[in-house]
Amino acid sequence: MENKMFCFQCEQTAGCTGCTGKAGVCGKSALTAKLQDQLTGALITLAKKNEINEVNTKVIIEGLFTTITNVSFNDETLNQLIDKVHSLSGNTADYDMSNLWNENEDIRSLKSLILFGIRGMAAYAYHAMVCNYTDNDVNEFFYTSLSAIGSDLTQEELLPLVLKTGEINLKCMALLDKANTETFGNPEPTKVTLEIEKGPFIVITGHDLKDLEVLLKQTEGKGINIYTHGEMLPAHGYPELKKYPHLKGNFGTAWQNQQKEFDNIPPVLFTTNCLMPVKESYKDRVFTTEVVSYPEMVHIEGDGEEKDFTPVINKALELGGYKEDKENTGINGGKYVVTGFG
Repeated sequence: MENKMFCFQCEQTAGCTGCTGKAGVCGKSALTAKLQDQLTGALITLAKKNEINEVNTKVIIEGLFTTITNVSFNDETLNQLIDKVHSLSGNTADYDMSNLWNENEDIRSLKSLILFGIRGMAAYAYHAMVCNYTDNDVNEFFYTSLSAIGSDLTQEELLPLVLKTGEINLKCMALLDKANTETFGNPEPTKVTLEIEKGPFIVITGHDLKDLEVLLKQTEGKGINIYTHGEMLPAHGYPELKKYPHLKGNFGTAWQNQQKEFDNIPPVLFTTNCLMPVKESYKDRVFTTEVVSYPEMVHIEGDGEEKDFTPVINKALELGGYKEDKENTGINGGKYVVTGFG
């Protein structure tokens, strides 16, 4: 059983029931899945101490976000985060997640709804936190819900908590919307080209608008164009981001097509989830930051404006980009897409 995994947290799972082999459909190994469970168990132990403070809250949000599908494939960084949680809780006796997976099916279903809900909510809370926006109700619910997952509760006790998970998720989405609009302006409908101009360029993917802003500032005047990819497309609608003339357009189609579309292109910066196992043809030009991590890929450390994207910039200049303009088309054959409807 050591070489087998159990994971059913996302829509990618094998047969829509769960991944139980040596690796998940997403590409993570059985060991990575086990470490993510251990991290979750450590977070439950930390939350049950009920010491609500900024440091604990930040690591809980970061830890939950790290366990989302397509975020981290790096066992080393997972172990480091587990050690960090242990240092904060003062306890290495993590809650055993097999208690949950082997639970009565109704209890397992209710607790899983809560767990997967707060993992998604952690992504929202993390991006808001990057822009210095937080909410006490949201933060406190991470402790409440994690404690409940690690406690012996009945269906009657869990059902209201499931409904509360939805309520707090909505509040967290409103928090993120406020963080984005007050930081980057109210989004407006914007036509985004799919054409890639000749010369050096960087593709940035994920959801972190702050990372994009920092990258745009650091590439000003360097002759490098920036193209969004996947979930970063909506960035073109925000006034404080679209004002940069070298934010040119959008590269490729949906995130799940990256292994084909990223073959031999200039550097790609992953800011959040939707990373897939990296292929040989472009592994020398993949960079990660924030909670995204993949073995042997260059990881950009730091927070906000302190982050230094020089390695990505230098790689873009080294590779040089396309020699001629390249006309790409979208999924339906169009030459542009429209975003910015909020």
